[in-house]
Amino acid sequence: MSGTSGVRGGHVRVQIVDDEPALTELLCVAVTEAGRRPYPAADGESALRAAGSSAPHAVVLDGMLPDLDGLQVLRRLRYESPQLPVLMLTARDALEHRFDGLEAGADDYVTKPFSLEEVVLRLRGLVRRCGAEQTLTDDSVRVLGDLVITGETREVHRDGMPVQPTAKEFDLLGLLMGHPRQVLSKGQILGHVWTTCFDSGDNLVEVHISSLRRRIDKGRAPMIHTVRGLGYAIRAGEEGR
Repeated sequence: MSGTSGVRGGHVRVQIVDDEPALTELLCVAVTEAGRRPYPAADGESALRAAGSSAPHAVVLDGMLPDLDGLQVLRRLRYESPQLPVLMLTARDALEHRFDGLEAGADDYVTKPFSLEEVVLRLRGLVRRCGAEQTLTDDSVRVLGDLVITGETREVHRDGMPVQPTAKEFDLLGLLMGHPRQVLSKGQILGHVWTTCFDSGDNLVEVHISSLRRRIDKGRAPMIHTVRGLGYAIRAGEEGR
C-alpha cells in the first residue's frame, strides 16, 4: 500500500468504504470531528485503489458493496497489510455472518443501524491498539506507504515486518524518506550521507542503493526507483506501478 509521510501534526487516516452516500457523509463528518482524516470510497475496487494512495491507518468497511463482497475487499486489504485495523459494518445481524468477517480478518464489527458515537469509539480503540497515533506524534518517525522508519531508535519496518539495514543504508534511506518522490542526484546523496569526499564516478551510491533495495523491496512492490540520468527517488509501492 502507498501513502504520504506522517510526522507531528499529521492525522490518522481512516478509509470509509460504503455505497450509501448519506451514511458515508455522516461517517466522514464524525471521523473528522474526532480528529481523523477520512478517505471515502463507494465500492470495493475504488477502495482498494484508494488504499494504495492514502495508506490508511484504519478502515471502516461495509460488508455489502455493489461490486466486490466486503469480505473479498477485507481479504485483499489483509493480504496487502496484515496489521491494518478493519472495522466492519453490516446490515446482517446473523451470528454466522459476524464469524465470517472475523475469520476473514475483521478486528471489530458494528451492525446497522448503529450510532456514530459507537463507530468512533470502536475506531478509536482499534487505532490506539495499532499504535498509529503514537507514530504520528513522534517527530523521529517517517511513514511512506507501508514503510516506517524511526530515527530515534534507527528501526525500519515495511508492512509491519522489521527490516535491518546497515548504518549507512539507514542514513541513505532516511535521506530518501526525507524527500519523498523527489529525485536526488548521486552527488546530493554522496554529500549528505558520506562526510568523506568521494569521486562522483565512484559506484558507492549504486552499491548501497542495490543493497537497500534487496532489503526494502524484496517480494514487494518496489519503492526505490532509478531515474535514468538523474538519480534516485523513493515512492510508495503503488505509485511506482
